[in-house]
Amino acid sequence: MNKFSILLAISFALTATAYAQVPGFPGGQPQPTVIPGTSDDVSKGNSKISGVLIDSVSKQPVEFAVVGLWNPKTNQPIDGTTTDDKGKFEIKGIAAGKYQLKFSFIGYKSFDKDIEIGRRDNIDLGSVTLAPDIVQLQEVNVVGQTELIEERVDRLVFNAEKDVTSRGGDATDVMRKVPMLTVDLDGNVSLRGSSNVRVLINNKPSTIIASSVGDALRQIPADMIKTVEVITSPSARYDAEGTGGIINIITKKNTLQGLTLDINSGVGNRGANLGLNGSYRVGKMGFTLGGFGRANYNVKGEGESIQRSVAGAANPFSIQQNSSSMNQGAFGRYTLGWDYDIDKNTFLTASVRYGTRNQFTDQNIKTLQTFPNSINSTFRSVDSKDLSGTVDINVDYTKTLKKPQQELSILTLFSRNNRTNDFDASIHNGGFGTGSLLDREFNRNSSYNQESTVEINYQSPIKKNQLVEMGGKGIMRQVKSDFNFTSQLRPDRIGSLNYDQNVGAAYFSYTLTTKNKYSFKLGTRYEYTDISGVEQGDTRLDIPNYHNLVPSLNVSKTLKGGRTVKAAYNRRLQRPGIQFLNPNINDANPQNITVGNPNLRPELTDQFELSTSWFKKSIYLNFSAFARNTNNSIENIRETLEGGVIRTTYGNIGQKQNYGVNIFGNITLFSIWQLGGGVDSYYAIINNNSSGSNAAALGASNEGLVLSGRLFTNLTLKNGWGIQGFGFMRGREVQLQGYQTGFGIYSLGFKKDFNEKRGSFGLSTENFLANTFKLRTELSTPTFTQSSVNALYNRGVRVNFSYKIGKMSFNDQPRRRKSINNDDVKSGGDGGGDGAQPQAAPGGAPGGGGGGGRPRGK
Repeated sequence: MNKFSILLAISFALTATAYAQVPGFPGGQPQPTVIPGTSDDVSKGNSKISGVLIDSVSKQPVEFAVVGLWNPKTNQPIDGTTTDDKGKFEIKGIAAGKYQLKFSFIGYKSFDKDIEIGRRDNIDLGSVTLAPDIVQLQEVNVVGQTELIEERVDRLVFNAEKDVTSRGGDATDVMRKVPMLTVDLDGNVSLRGSSNVRVLINNKPSTIIASSVGDALRQIPADMIKTVEVITSPSARYDAEGTGGIINIITKKNTLQGLTLDINSGVGNRGANLGLNGSYRVGKMGFTLGGFGRANYNVKGEGESIQRSVAGAANPFSIQQNSSSMNQGAFGRYTLGWDYDIDKNTFLTASVRYGTRNQFTDQNIKTLQTFPNSINSTFRSVDSKDLSGTVDINVDYTKTLKKPQQELSILTLFSRNNRTNDFDASIHNGGFGTGSLLDREFNRNSSYNQESTVEINYQSPIKKNQLVEMGGKGIMRQVKSDFNFTSQLRPDRIGSLNYDQNVGAAYFSYTLTTKNKYSFKLGTRYEYTDISGVEQGDTRLDIPNYHNLVPSLNVSKTLKGGRTVKAAYNRRLQRPGIQFLNPNINDANPQNITVGNPNLRPELTDQFELSTSWFKKSIYLNFSAFARNTNNSIENIRETLEGGVIRTTYGNIGQKQNYGVNIFGNITLFSIWQLGGGVDSYYAIINNNSSGSNAAALGASNEGLVLSGRLFTNLTLKNGWGIQGFGFMRGREVQLQGYQTGFGIYSLGFKKDFNEKRGSFGLSTENFLANTFKLRTELSTPTFTQSSVNALYNRGVRVNFSYKIGKMSFNDQPRRRKSINNDDVKSGGDGGGDGAQPQAAPGGAPGGGGGGGRPRGK
């Protein structure tokens, strides 16, 4: 038995032992915390009020709800508190008199209770019920009242379903509006300046994200997204990977009884979408069958790139390229789900998901090469295709035990992504494609990424204010990539990569909530990673196995006046994904080639965070500061080869430090108009830690300030009308060898609900004042400089329509679901080995890159 198997067995035994021995007491984890405003002239006395707040439907405690003590004559707040993780509340030091207690929490109807108190009363109200804030229209349509932004103790939640400008768009349109997130034009997401972010869908990983985060997000229609959760300081329960944090996309689910069908469609000048989602539930069993597709067309791009050797170089050169491209693609994702309530405390769920992504790009590249003794002009026509299909199968078992918050879950997941990434190129003499045919090139790259995961989790309260969580997890990954390049003038290439990665993990987490409203959550996670890899010709990769101990600490304090203060520290690691490892050479543009590095090692990051939020009436403000230090950072390495060819690969050469702040706020005016926005700012310092001649060739360091911001407004009018506007700006991005200029995106849309909100009609447009905008990239090294400009056509308009058919009613008891989260592998990048497709990029032409999928984890 190897180390991986031993670790997995120990971690599962630990979970089973805890399940058998740990006593259970009521308890729970922190939830959203909001405190009403308080008066400065509180008259203190010797009386006390206490009680327990209970959900009227589920009969479970309502955690961290607001309990306010008001003066009924002046209608002003006097004192207040929040319920603890068991729904309990207590207000002390109350003077004799008549008061009004106000109970409120997001998603519930507010409740008032009049009370009269003597001089030394100790009043126990017992159980106070709070009803969910749900309006049912003719037993068909359900409307819940939520704010656009919610802050919880361990995460920030963006309620995307309240956004109308994203209708007919995709997940990237939604992500740009989420505080602390930045999304580039290719859909790659970064959190507080780090692109090492794990993206989950409904708490589940998927190899559809493994191959390319940007492409995966474009497959998810904005209309299907309910919320986006941003977790900046994950606890020990999460995998150690994802140095920047975790983003969890929650899609709209149906927990109702009956039969329903939703139809969503949209059409615009650059894309169209169609979605059909149905569900049927009766008694203890439910089924869901849903699918949606999106087609992109008329997506044009233009680009120009100039690269030169530095002054005084031994072999001077100058290369100028101009390109134009046309992109089209079709995307789809389909899910069949099943769930069954074995009894009131035991649940079984299963689902099968299939996703497909087909991207086709036609690109023309004109190249002018100037050397001391020659000038060469060529025209290159490239047709590339990037096709992938992903299957995810999960079966999950969850059992809630006798005590509240005492739970055991067994989760399983199988996921596989198959990918084909090919290109065909014709090269002609001269710069306009009219000259003689010089060469034909063909690149074939097929690959797959497969994961099998099993996870066991157990949690139980101890005493009245503490909670322990423990568990184990095993992930088995297999990645394979085969490539074959043929040419009439250049040497043929045949190669492959077989890469196996097994991760065994065990974790323990402890939560303590004190009477003075402090919450502490500390834990540690141990992970052992076993790696084996073989390249073409049975060349074994020299990648050692490694183990990591990953601690985490989260502290929060609830203050009066609607304020919350939080501090956190965690250590994270980031394993390289297949796009960084794949040895296939992406040379669809032979002047700018990219190749992965199979010998990469993981990054290790320490992160500190301090944040505070303030809420009063209709105003919400959030401020956070953070510091992040990454060692062994995986960075792009660009160097020149013979003939002025620029070669991009990846290496563990960097030390990266980010220091920044995030400010976000919103306000609701007149109950119908919402304004909000925020600024994200950080100072990046990147150092090249490699030694010798390599360091001199790459450049020593770079640093600079990076800014981004967003602004939105939403107006709800009578008779079902709504208007919303949005703007986003990303500033200059700092890289080790240069920078990329920023860009801005804006949109405006409206929606009209009809037929008692069974249906809606909307119109939205983006970047309507300018048809194109330009994005510049400047690179500078001791051996060459490169300047490139891409002109992107981004003006668009969409017409959206949706309609709901069916009759639904609520279940008596909401069900709690558990699912596997694999969030442990570095993804994204700028094309590299995964063959990402810049729309007009002489510096990184499409096709030929590594294929499908990457090793990943929770």
